[in-house]
Amino acid sequence: MIADVFEEKWDALVRMTAEHMAMPFPPGFRGLEVEDRDMVMLDADAQGYAASVVKGPLSERHREGLTRLLAVFDKVLPAIDDEYATRYYTHVRGMAVLAAEVENLRET
Repeated sequence: MIADVFEEKWDALVRMTAEHMAMPFPPGFRGLEVEDRDMVMLDADAQGYAASVVKGPLSERHREGLTRLLAVFDKVLPAIDDEYATRYYTHVRGMAVLAAEVENLRET
């Protein structure tokens, strides 16, 4: 049963990562900082963690980094005042959350 849940979430992460790659980056957000976070780097970090989880288990250091990244989204998302950027970064956060869920299932 856990293997089925893992497979479903892993497949969803693969799909969500592909969807993310097809989404245009929000106009005006290159070089922009929100809550002291560079928005390009926030996007790149989330994509990097998701891609790493798809490839295999994360190291303890990377699991901790993913956890810290999720906390950043809690501060950044409410501060975004652009409709498309809010949708975009909500998707990015969802991808990171799903990556964390896959990683947690991998540990069980």
